[in-house]
Amino acid sequence: MANIKSQIKRNRQNVVRQARNKATKSELRTRIKAVRTSVADGIDGTETLEVAQKKLDQAVAKGRLHPRTAARRKSRLSRAVNSSRP
Repeated sequence: MANIKSQIKRNRQNVVRQARNKATKSELRTRIKAVRTSVADGIDGTETLEVAQKKLDQAVAKGRLHPRTAARRKSRLSRAVNSSRP
């Protein structure tokens, strides 16, 4: 347990931020999984891809995800969707 006032506040802030980050990352995993399952099922995944890309961009804008990580994930998802097309 912290004795310093600023550290007590910092601990409270960390709990809030941790919850926020966890929610964002969970949302991203859900959207990415939706794209991958639609590709695996042979369904056109362009709509789910757009939603996933939007969520990745929002995470970058809020500082929850590194820009290059988001770019890599978007690239891989786009490649998967494009390769599933006839």
